[in-house]
Amino acid sequence: MLKHIIIWKLKETLTPEEKVKSKDIKVNLEALVGKVPGLTSVEVTIDLLDSSTGDLMLDTTMESEEALKGYAIHPEHVKVANTYVRPYTQVRMCVDYLI
Repeated sequence: MLKHIIIWKLKETLTPEEKVKSKDIKVNLEALVGKVPGLTSVEVTIDLLDSSTGDLMLDTTMESEEALKGYAIHPEHVKVANTYVRPYTQVRMCVDYLI
């Protein structure tokens, strides 16, 4: 098993309406479970404490490193990333580790 954790910072130039729209990231990423082989769980946290330096956190569990590689290029994941994540985020930090 493998954990794949991402921390994003939203773009500083987002309008209030765009910031509300960015919450679609949570719904759409969490909906990938069952669509992407080897992806066993997804939790997106959007309500972080003020002490946080990031705005969003993705916490996923994958069956293997091969599953992570497949997730990165899976059409459903790419569609969500291009539609709901990349337009709203400016900084991405990633941590992957075996569990």
